[in-house]
Amino acid sequence: MYARTATAAVAATALMGAGALLMSTTDTRTTTTVTAGHTSTVTGIRTVSARTEDTKPDAPVVLAHRGASAYAPENTLAAVDKADALGFDWVENDVQFTKDGVLVVVHDTDLKRTTDVEEVFPDRAPWAVKDFTAAEIARLDAGSWLGPQFAGTRVPTLKQYLDRVERNHQNLLLEIKSPEIYPGIEKETLRVLGRQGWLDRNHVKHRLVIQSFGADSVKKVHEQRPDVTTGFLGTPTVADLPSYAAFTDQINPSHTSISADYVKAVHALKGAHGKKLRVNTWTVNDAATAAKVAGFGVDGIITNTPDVVREATG
Repeated sequence: MYARTATAAVAATALMGAGALLMSTTDTRTTTTVTAGHTSTVTGIRTVSARTEDTKPDAPVVLAHRGASAYAPENTLAAVDKADALGFDWVENDVQFTKDGVLVVVHDTDLKRTTDVEEVFPDRAPWAVKDFTAAEIARLDAGSWLGPQFAGTRVPTLKQYLDRVERNHQNLLLEIKSPEIYPGIEKETLRVLGRQGWLDRNHVKHRLVIQSFGADSVKKVHEQRPDVTTGFLGTPTVADLPSYAAFTDQINPSHTSISADYVKAVHALKGAHGKKLRVNTWTVNDAATAAKVAGFGVDGIITNTPDVVREATG
């Protein structure tokens, strides 16, 4: 599912998706992206949920998976900026602990696939995130695997990531990754979010969702901050949905595991905050599948190619 190189066709699609945008509350501004010495500037009009003037009112919200990860190295600031340049307000990321207790934004529990860790630290197999300090991870190149233009891109800390999302006026779907191997990660995630201003009323109500594949992890977030919107990653049975609704606001399943009937069953329940349970499905990267799940009535689509999904569903 995760290609290590971007195809020319995908890159071309990205350029086609960066058209003029219109929103209910417009914000004209300039975005500058700097990646390994390369600077690009995009000036345009932002839209809430990347809606164009032709967007259907019931179209699913499009969420950029690990940033616009088809076009820039996943979970990096470059991917956040690419999503921003394409006009997308929601980005998804993954957080894990370093050896010295710093939260960093990276998906895999090891560093092999998306960094040059095997070259920089050849004697440190299996190169698990938890076995490296934040300073050691900061030395790694997290971009060259996708293309030479991204050489020198770094693995961001959660603080750095939050600062960039805030600068871009974007919103965050944050995944707590593999909580079973990171005791206390929920508390520390909330602590960093709070220190960076992400637990005030505006962020909590409109701009932040915390999700995990670990039901216990989602419960811990809900218990520690009952006001925060939470999501469970997975596809509970219809019979089990009421128990999940007690501590979460979203059921976020793989697109291969759902149907219109399943989405209807989720929507029939109210979540932890007394509102209809939502469904954000992942990871949808082609137009046909996007149109299919939109037909199921999902509320959001998580995708590496947000422009493709927007075109197919909007």
